[in-house]
Amino acid sequence: MQPESLSLLPIALGQTTVYTKSENDYIAWRQNQAIEKERLIVTEYGLQLYSLRDVTSKDLEKGLRAAAEIGYKMVEFAGFFGHPAEEVKGWLDKYSLCPIGTHTNFQELLDDFDGTVAYHKAIGCANLVIPGWDLSTKEKLDIFIDQVNGLIPRLAAEGIALLYHNHSHEFFPNKDGLLIHNELVKRTALLFEIDTYWAYAACQDPIATLRRLKDRVRLIHLKDGAGGHGARWLGKGSAPVAEVRKAALAMGLPMVVESEGLCPSGIEEAAGCFDYLKTLE
Repeated sequence: MQPESLSLLPIALGQTTVYTKSENDYIAWRQNQAIEKERLIVTEYGLQLYSLRDVTSKDLEKGLRAAAEIGYKMVEFAGFFGHPAEEVKGWLDKYSLCPIGTHTNFQELLDDFDGTVAYHKAIGCANLVIPGWDLSTKEKLDIFIDQVNGLIPRLAAEGIALLYHNHSHEFFPNKDGLLIHNELVKRTALLFEIDTYWAYAACQDPIATLRRLKDRVRLIHLKDGAGGHGARWLGKGSAPVAEVRKAALAMGLPMVVESEGLCPSGIEEAAGCFDYLKTLE
């Protein structure tokens, strides 16, 4: 029976109802439960399939199966290698994988808008990511900005978001002195996939970058390295992977692992990265 001196709601623990002795006890119990709940949450990660390019270029289904067996719940495509959308969708369903995005060549989108959109819709993918583009001059940047600003509403009408994935060079002045990433932020409605390693390699604080861009960030890449082009397994380089992960969780950002070294193979490296992330939970 509930003590008459308490007006707090009863706390159900399984089939048992427990009543606290004071409001402070109740608050402390709730805080402990929140901590325990956070500890027990199983974080889901995506894998950029470029990490398995030694496999996917020959057998895309094998790469998808390997990603799922490791424990990844989402995949980001880096090419479809001639497979029809219906076949890819069947594999995604077979291995319970969510297509979180695709790295799609920008020229492909320009040349075949309808076909590109149809493929994304057929596999159930709502994020089309431009993996990079030659924006080395003001002229090239201006043309690109005009093009993406025209494409964004057309894609949105089809339920697809257009994102831009950075490397390090977008954070440095181009040949005409323009900071590419800043120009894209100011002059377009693009969303962003922030590659946190490349931001770090460009001497940017990746966490500050995520916070600065806020709602413009749709996805992030978790990646590690030694500050240059040399890739490392997650946790083996100098990038602040653990801190970035913590910030991404707090911001509710989907995390896509990319590990490019193929050391000793894509599958082994992707598995090692996943194992490292599990140690952070």
